[in-house]
Amino acid sequence: MNESVCEENLSGSRESNMLSMETNLPIDPSMAQFPHCIVWTPLPVISWLAPYVGHMGICREDGVILDFAGPYFVNVDNFAFGATVRYAQLSKLQCSFSSQIVDQVCSSSPNHTQVHRALSWDDALRSTMQQFQHTSYSLFTCNCHSFVASCLNKLAYRGLADWNVIKAVFLILFEGQWVNKGAIVRSFAPFVIVMSLGIFLSGWPFLIGWAIFNLVLIGWFVVGTYMIKGLIRC
Repeated sequence: MNESVCEENLSGSRESNMLSMETNLPIDPSMAQFPHCIVWTPLPVISWLAPYVGHMGICREDGVILDFAGPYFVNVDNFAFGATVRYAQLSKLQCSFSSQIVDQVCSSSPNHTQVHRALSWDDALRSTMQQFQHTSYSLFTCNCHSFVASCLNKLAYRGLADWNVIKAVFLILFEGQWVNKGAIVRSFAPFVIVMSLGIFLSGWPFLIGWAIFNLVLIGWFVVGTYMIKGLIRC
C-alpha cells in the first residue's frame, strides 16, 4: 500500500513538471552556448599523447559554461583551454529534483529516500560551484571531471548518485557530438603529428613509452576511482 501511494505521488509530481522540463534553448557554438550540456576541449601537450583526455565543463540552462579550472576557482562563461569541440546534451527529464520527491509520503520506504538536494538544474550547478570554490585543484585527484561528476550526482542524472570521473569521460566520448569538422581536426591533428614524428625519429622505443604512459594514466584513474575509495574526488 505504501509503495503504491509513493509511486502515485512521484508519478503525479513528474507529470506536473514535464512540460517545463522539456523546453531547451537552442545550442549555439558560435556564441559558446550549450544549454543542459557537458562540453569538452583538448588540453595542451597531454591530449597530444592521449586524445581521450581533455578539459570538461557543464552548462547552465541559459547555455553558459561552468568549469573547474584551478584551485578554488570555477570559470563562468570563459571555458579554459579554448572553445568547445565536443558536447553532449543531457535530458532534464532524466534528472531528479527535490521538488519532484514527496518525502512525507515516501519516508516509509527506504527505496525512495531523497539523496539529492537540488531544486532545479541551475540550483544543482550553483551548489556544486560553491563547493568547488572552496576546493583545491589537482590534475590527478580533483579536476574538472570531478566537478562535472559532482554536478551529475546533484542532478541524480539517470537516477544515479554514483557518477565519477570515468563515467563522465564515457558520457562525453560515447554520447557526445562534434561541434563541426574543424573541431575534429583540432582534436586529433596534434596527436597524429606527434605520433608520426615519434615513430619516424625513435620507432619502437617511442611506441613503447607512449603505451606505458597511457597505461599508467588510465590505471591511475581506474585504481583511484574503484579500488582506493576517496583518492579521487568523484
